[in-house]
Amino acid sequence: MQVAVWDTYVTKQNGTIMNFDIIVPKEQKDEQLIRQFGRQYLASKSLSTSDVVVNQCAFCHIEQASDKMVKSILETGYFILELRNCN
Repeated sequence: MQVAVWDTYVTKQNGTIMNFDIIVPKEQKDEQLIRQFGRQYLASKSLSTSDVVVNQCAFCHIEQASDKMVKSILETGYFILELRNCN
């Protein structure tokens, strides 16, 4: 499965910048839905959207998905790749 990678930066209330990728099927281009996936991820980290500001969520590139990514995409519609300050 080929996927689109959306590079996302979020400023937490304490000023720390989180960086994660939202990975979706390459055909998915609905930016509102992709941002919703980001909000769902943030909620799973106990961060509400009022606690954070999405500085940037932009299409980055297309790549081949790993088995782990495919499984998550089939179950939820997306996969999150944590990069920085996601704890």
